[in-house]
Amino acid sequence: MFLFTRISGLALTVALISGPAFVQDRTAALRSRFSKETDPVHKAKLLPQLAESEFREIQPLLDGGNLNEAGAIANQMADEAESAVRALDAKVRDPEKHADGYRQVEISVRGSERRIDDVLVGLSADDQKTFLEVRNRLDDLERHLIRELFPHRPDEPASPVAPKS
Repeated sequence: MFLFTRISGLALTVALISGPAFVQDRTAALRSRFSKETDPVHKAKLLPQLAESEFREIQPLLDGGNLNEAGAIANQMADEAESAVRALDAKVRDPEKHADGYRQVEISVRGSERRIDDVLVGLSADDQKTFLEVRNRLDDLERHLIRELFPHRPDEPASPVAPKS
């Protein structure tokens, strides 16, 4: 029993020490896969995992007061989401009928917005600037995705039609 407790304690210590390094390695591996992926739908499906891993990197940085590095990761996360949407927009002709990829990005972006909101609550007004900019970029992206997925929404104003001559 003593040996089991000692080994468990050692394993826990190693896990606590290597935890942040493991998260960074996982994030780097996911970023590499994301950047090398040529299929926009597969790229979109990687985005939720990548965003989750990046938020796991951001939280300890925020706890340690390293707002610049946390903000840089948040900006990179928004860049990746925009990249995935640009790739989908270039390939998919009718997102309403072929929503695979768009749905994953929209869900990921919505979740990232909520998590950024949680970050903003814990920051002073002076420290919120970078995260507010990221939040606004994600909000614009989500609005674009919703319009692509649901182009015939009744709450959308009708597009102006040029009068026929």
